[in-house]
Amino acid sequence: MGLRLTEVCVDAADVEALARWWSEVLGWPAETDSDGDVLLRAPAGPDWLFLEVPDRKVVKNRIHFDLTPDDQGAEVDRLIALGARRVDVGQGDQSWVVLADPEGNEFCVLSGEG
Repeated sequence: MGLRLTEVCVDAADVEALARWWSEVLGWPAETDSDGDVLLRAPAGPDWLFLEVPDRKVVKNRIHFDLTPDDQGAEVDRLIALGARRVDVGQGDQSWVVLADPEGNEFCVLSGEG
């Protein structure tokens, strides 16, 4: 097949702020293109392109990111200190923790165990 995934597009009300937040979370460099969109350069896999949209997020994501840390508890604490918040999307009692970024986009921090 002649396709490859090159970018994941993330809608944002405040492109600069949300991209800066994810840049801090992931440690990936950010750059602004001529259209004012911000791109996070992934070391492997697709880059993340942040696109300004006028509407706010109002429902649960249909797709989300799973992040696997070395130390789940320490990483959850770090992310919350950066501005993430715990959210309940109906996951119940699981080994992963569901958080939301400053604009409410859910993501999971996995346990890091097998």
